[in-house]
Amino acid sequence: MTPLNVKGVALATGLFLGVTYILCTVLFGLLVPGGQALHQLYPLIFPGFTWISPGSFVLGLVESVVYGLYIGGGFSLAYNLVLRRPRPA
Repeated sequence: MTPLNVKGVALATGLFLGVTYILCTVLFGLLVPGGQALHQLYPLIFPGFTWISPGSFVLGLVESVVYGLYIGGGFSLAYNLVLRRPRPA
């Protein structure tokens, strides 16, 4: 098996979470009536977030990308570590 590229996986996960945040905030949070679930969830996930101002939107975007970098990097490092462990014969 091939080890994962830590930087590539981390960047891809960060990009994915950033795009997901934008889509959820714009499409669901602002366009769907009764989207109160995000109004209550986002302040729990993103410290300092208040619904919705330009500064708060950018803060949530930055935090979601940082979460993605952390998750993707951590996962790929753990995967590569497990991959390198010797296996019993």
